[in-house]
Amino acid sequence: LVIIIEKNGVLPMIRLRVLDILAEKGHSKYWLYKRMEMSYQNFNKMVNNETFSIRFDNLEKLSTLLDCSIDDLFEKIE
Repeated sequence: LVIIIEKNGVLPMIRLRVLDILAEKGHSKYWLYKRMEMSYQNFNKMVNNETFSIRFDNLEKLSTLLDCSIDDLFEKIE
């Protein structure tokens, strides 16, 4: 399921694949949340693609915790 949220009439062109990667690695969303050290509200918005910016340090944490490249975290929406 991909939820695309429009902001000011503009659709996002990329999507964060965190939930897909978690499923591939056999980890839960809760497992990742406990390790990200951020509020649940912000975490949930991020992993559900309901945000329009992500801090670099959060990208680095995601990449490390999920053992993947930053490039692997994203998928281009056609």
